[in-house]
Amino acid sequence: MPKLTLDGKEVEFKEGQTLIQVARENGIDIPHFCWHPELSVSGNCRMCLVDVEQIPKLVISCSTIATEGMVVETNSEKAVDARKAVLEFILINHPLDCPICDEAGECQLQEYAYAYSVGESRMTELKNHKPKRVELGPNVIYDAERCISCSRCIRFSREIAQEPQLTFVQRGDRVMVATFPGDSFDNPYSMNAIDICPVGALTSADFRFKSRVWEMSKTESICTGCSRGCNIEVWVRDNQIQRLKPRFNNDVNSYWMCDNGRLNTFKFVNADNRVDGAHIKNGEGFEKVDWEKALEFTAENLKKYKPEEIAFIGSAFATVEDNFVFNKMAKALGVKNIAYFDYVVSGSGDNILITEDKAPNALGAELVGIKNSNGEIERIFDDVKNKKIKAVYILEQSHDFDNGLLEALADAEFVAVHATNFGKLTENANVVFPAATYAEKNGTFVNFQGRVQRIKPAVATAELDRSLDGLSQSRWDKFGTEFDRWNQGKRYDAKSSWKILTMLSAYVGEKLRYNMAEDVFEELASKNEHFKNIDYDEIGDAGILLKNLNVEETV
Repeated sequence: MPKLTLDGKEVEFKEGQTLIQVARENGIDIPHFCWHPELSVSGNCRMCLVDVEQIPKLVISCSTIATEGMVVETNSEKAVDARKAVLEFILINHPLDCPICDEAGECQLQEYAYAYSVGESRMTELKNHKPKRVELGPNVIYDAERCISCSRCIRFSREIAQEPQLTFVQRGDRVMVATFPGDSFDNPYSMNAIDICPVGALTSADFRFKSRVWEMSKTESICTGCSRGCNIEVWVRDNQIQRLKPRFNNDVNSYWMCDNGRLNTFKFVNADNRVDGAHIKNGEGFEKVDWEKALEFTAENLKKYKPEEIAFIGSAFATVEDNFVFNKMAKALGVKNIAYFDYVVSGSGDNILITEDKAPNALGAELVGIKNSNGEIERIFDDVKNKKIKAVYILEQSHDFDNGLLEALADAEFVAVHATNFGKLTENANVVFPAATYAEKNGTFVNFQGRVQRIKPAVATAELDRSLDGLSQSRWDKFGTEFDRWNQGKRYDAKSSWKILTMLSAYVGEKLRYNMAEDVFEELASKNEHFKNIDYDEIGDAGILLKNLNVEETV
């Protein structure tokens, strides 16, 4: 491979790489605003200037191709002075409103100003004023005074979202970003422009002024909006989710996520209709009861029926661990009526990230033995209507679940439901167990590509601590450090579904023994060829492709 000298060290590079890419691969961060690894090069901010031997002028590292034998200094006196000049130029008209800016604490301009600026402006003239609080679209607010014209949002809209909705208007120091006449910045990925904006020019209409970054904890997790399983960060304050942001994973979602996943997959976690504790139907409504009473009630009713009179409905929204224990419980009771609903919406996917399957773990449910083929779910509900099946046990479904097949539950004699929220699913239930949401438990999902990925608790339930729901001490040291930043807030009395089933097993005479989600996965990995010998450490933060898996045959 060709080599060059970078800050006194000889390094290798690939043909065609730019200097900023070579530096990045070698752990050197060259300051930049307009450059982004997934966008085309614009070269208009001039912040990434570096000194190259035998070239009299500084060059921009984002567009300068590396060549054999180059000698590059990223922090020479001349390069640093140039950055200071660029920053001074940018700050001439930039408002000094960091204390009220949503980007404070995450702002590249703020960081570079601290590193390179002299801390005092030579300009005493009145700053140019531009439009503020401009609604570019339903989810994105624009502050033209803060904009540094890096063009990231424009290039993202054109190149990644494939919707050229933004452009520059005006000239010189009056330039600003705007939508094309009659258009709105409303593509399904518009909010990614907020993430890549290096300053506070673009902010979220949903998250705006809700919290400062240093007041929140951040937990790595997975989006549950579709079967892609985009890698995300869950940001929490006072035990409530404030926002979701995409987390880089080049094998799944790169740097992006869709607006639907960002906005509509977390608000049910702290909604007013959360199932807080176990409930038994009493007359027309539900009565909150203790766990022991709910478990006894469920066991007594299940024992009334023959195995062929019971159906177990798994879930493409529950974790691999939940579905594994659910299937194991059904088989222990001799139940053979086992299936799950699919959430496929034909024509709703695209060629970027969004898939037609709106559930995060359909493949995971299939792989642990809960099938959805040959009209099995329809057959089960026909049998419910015909009184052949009299008891139905339903695992977690979508919190806004609406399926005509649920009408059949009115014909069942006994219905038990694990639910995160009260809704249509629980209307005909006799007992409702409070299921922890994806943001409140440990576990795994398998996306449509066959990649198993971790979810981790970002929000605390009433019982959740390091000894009760998920992690041994060694795992805690690796994965649970963000728990220490939780503030006091409402904690729901909810549990992981595998744990509820483990508790129930003692009442039906089929004792299951699991203390942590990791215990469940360990047993699965010892028995299932697809998960063979995998553990949570191997899954890591980026996930791992399952073995011996033909995705096309399984989905």
